[in-house]
Amino acid sequence: MKATHIECTGGNGVRLVADAYGDPANPTVLLLHGGGQNRHSWGGTAAKLAGGGLYAVSADMRGHGDSGWDPFGDYGMGVLRADVEAWCTLLGRPALVGASMGGMAGLRTEGQRSMEGLPPAARALVMVDIAHRSEPDGVQRIVDFMTGRPEGYTSLEEAADAVAGYLPHRPRPNIEGLARNLRVGDDGRYRWHWDPAFMDLATRGRISTAHNDNEAHARALHLPVLLVRGRMSDVVSEEAAQEFLTLVPQAEYVDVGGAHHMVAGDRNDAFTDPVVEFLHRVLVLPAGERRE
Repeated sequence: MKATHIECTGGNGVRLVADAYGDPANPTVLLLHGGGQNRHSWGGTAAKLAGGGLYAVSADMRGHGDSGWDPFGDYGMGVLRADVEAWCTLLGRPALVGASMGGMAGLRTEGQRSMEGLPPAARALVMVDIAHRSEPDGVQRIVDFMTGRPEGYTSLEEAADAVAGYLPHRPRPNIEGLARNLRVGDDGRYRWHWDPAFMDLATRGRISTAHNDNEAHARALHLPVLLVRGRMSDVVSEEAAQEFLTLVPQAEYVDVGGAHHMVAGDRNDAFTDPVVEFLHRVLVLPAGERRE
């Protein structure tokens, strides 16, 4: 399915880009990827959603893919919330699907709006392998990988070797897909596509501080919510998932067998089926009932 290019302006004036699939007249879904990923991570899911009667928009988050880099190196939750709200305003209150960082941005946006007495920006929230708290060891593994080769790689094959070493339990990454996650510098070396400021110590400190009151934001959620966890995840434990369900009583939960936490170069296809099923119930069936 061919995608249409769309854009909007986020916090600090950052240009945000996305691929849109399907008919804009249909109920809308905004898909946000995890840290180190890009809009192509949700491409397969977006195409399936569009084939099921939805308008699916998969966006590059700030500092990632083809979206702009923040002029102040700001990748904290304040500007991520501004980005989410900008997309939701442009798209007219879509359902929001967020993997990892994208899911946290959705949680913080909707929780903050609820606490301020504002209506939800989205019609529903799907949080994919992210909850109100994460496992420190799993997060540190990701940080170590994402910051481990500032000098870059001599070839796509060398980058694929690095990913395969980080994820030895998974098939070697597809070179074509990996190429979308790397940029070639003036020195001819391949480096990850994201703004290096996204992973600097100051930014990680701001993000860590922003997570301190996730529990309060979770309690404030009043829209339909689905939590999807990868059963092999080292970032979201089963214990954290059950805590989240206590904090958000209306939330539904799916544990996807064999799925791990997402990383650069990944497609999020392992999570597609529960996302599509939930959104079909929340968006398509009610729309059909109204048409009758």
